[in-house]
Amino acid sequence: MRILVVEDDPVLRDVMVRSLRDAGHRVDEARSVAEADHFWRVQPFDAVLLDLNLPASNSTGAAPGSGLDVLRSARGRGDRTPVLVLTARHRTEERIAGLDAGADDYLGKPFELAEVEARLRALVRRAQGTQDISSVGALSLDRKARRFALDGQLLELPAREFEVLWELMTPPGRVVSKRTLSEKLSSFDDNLGDNALEAFISRLRKKLTNSGAGIRTLRGLGYLLEAESGAGDAM
Repeated sequence: MRILVVEDDPVLRDVMVRSLRDAGHRVDEARSVAEADHFWRVQPFDAVLLDLNLPASNSTGAAPGSGLDVLRSARGRGDRTPVLVLTARHRTEERIAGLDAGADDYLGKPFELAEVEARLRALVRRAQGTQDISSVGALSLDRKARRFALDGQLLELPAREFEVLWELMTPPGRVVSKRTLSEKLSSFDDNLGDNALEAFISRLRKKLTNSGAGIRTLRGLGYLLEAESGAGDAM
């Protein structure tokens, strides 16, 4: 998943970002209302982790702002990215305000990092209409364990190939454009070009040979992971 973490506390933000990255997610981080709003407008995310008490900008001594402003702006332009709001545990009014503004769930501080990831997985699964386990031919994905398998045997993949296959299988059977893959797999200072993406697709095709699952190129549209002729699939 590609996740935006919006938190002005540098210690807490660093802990969350490192934990999510260690779990295999691509993470961008924002420290203020202005920065979060900018990132969210120019980059698609699978989920947003949003603190409500933020400075308006990154400038020293910036006036107080609110994560609610970022959330309302996104919902106002029709963005339905799942949002997990972080609140002070006893601030009921914050939780209500966040949900009313369009948040999908909330988590009170302090919290366990494992619960953050579990809630994010649940939100994305619900938004994308996926299950914890999906399969195409002999290829299966366990989203909770973040593991691919072929015929029940672990399929070891380099990080970028793993992320490409994850996107194609979330859920399987849908066309994923080159632009979407590039945006999901790039960071703000590291763009994934078409040649690199095509190289990842080529290597994945070889690894899926005789698996009953294949990656088809739809010219001008993108890529589609599907069951090959004569192979059954379950999703």
